[in-house]
Order: sequence, then C-alpha cells, then structure tokens
Amino acid sequence: KTLNPQWREQFDFHLYEERGGIIDITVWDKDAGKKDDFIGRCQVDLSTLSKEQTHKLEMPLEEGEGCLVLLVTLTASAAVTISDLPVNSLEDQKEREEILKRYSPMMMFHNIKDVGFLQVKVIRAEALMAADVTGKDLFSKSDPFCVVELNNDRLLTHTVYKNLNPEWNKVFTFNIKDIHSVLEVTVYDEDRDRSADFLGKVAIPLLSV
Repeated sequence: KTLNPQWREQFDFHLYEERGGIIDITVWDKDAGKKDDFIGRCQVDLSTLSKEQTHKLEMPLEEGEGCLVLLVTLTASAAVTISDLPVNSLEDQKEREEILKRYSPMMMFHNIKDVGFLQVKVIRAEALMAADVTGKDLFSKSDPFCVVELNNDRLLTHTVYKNLNPEWNKVFTFNIKDIHSVLEVTVYDEDRDRSADFLGKVAIPLLSV
C-alpha cells in the first residue's frame, strides 16, 4: 500500500566476464489471489560503471512510471551468493576452476582471512508450527521463509505461502573468514501487518561440519 517503497535488500552476484554484463530488474504489484501486475523494468549496464566504487543510480522504469534507486558496487572482493538448487554453482565448470585456483597451495598466503567457503543447500522444512489462524473453520497455516546467517552475511529464501511443509530449493554460498564461526538457520512466518513470527532455529558450528 505504497507508491514509494523502501526495500533495503542486498543481492550479491559472481561475475566472470571482465566486460561486465546487464542486470535486468522488474517491479511488480503483488495481488493476493490473482496474477501480479507488472509495474515497470530497467536495465543496468555494468560495463559503464567503474570498479571498486559504489554508484548510486536512479533508473527510470521503462514501460511504467517512477524510478528505482540502487547502490551498485563492482569489486574483486569475494561475496556471498544465492541461487536455485537446479543450477548449483559447484556444478558449473568455470566456478569449480575459479575455486580450485583460489584455494591452491600457491595462494595460501594471498589472503589469510579467506580460509575457504561454505555451501548450504536449503531444500525444505517439514511439520512447521502453524503461526496463523484464519477463517471461520480456524484453518491453521504459516507463510514460512528461511534466513541463513554466517557472521555478518545474511541471506533469505523466498516465502512459501500457506504451507507447513515448504520447499525452497536454494543454494547459499558463503566465504569463511573464521573456522570457529557458527552457521545459523532460522525459519520465520511472514506477516505483512507486523514483524515476522519465529518458527524455529538451528545453529551449526563450522568445526562440526
């Protein structure tokens, strides 16, 4: 219920082409019970942006009205990623070659804070607690999403609505800077009118993996 939304979300992508690439962004109006309405789109040409600098972009929405405000940074620093399970990054030959090169014995002292990486596959949850009770028949449900955290990196799955056995099928890749870190996986129930409800949590010390 706003025409001036603030999301404050961060997304990290791996780039392997020096010339950059095109980020295609679409904006939608979510409609409960029917098809979402298209609001507009914009494209960011990364080849026009200088590296190691944060660019504030105000992109007019094509095929619609208004603009999208973005902060875009191209950096050689390692970043966390999220992808769909069917396109597991470790199965990509170029990704595997980059990882083998990055953690080869010759690179051992190149960056002592980069000790490895962790890949987490969040497949599904089962028999979650029902956080919402709606309707005359008191139908119980939850709208669960999963948050995966490692140190200061925090990534989220999408929300699966009205489901106590959601499937997310997402792959999260984190850089490990401290082998004593703890991976935290938390499930919440999305609530549009107030803060999300806690459904459960698991903590996994990296030393136990």
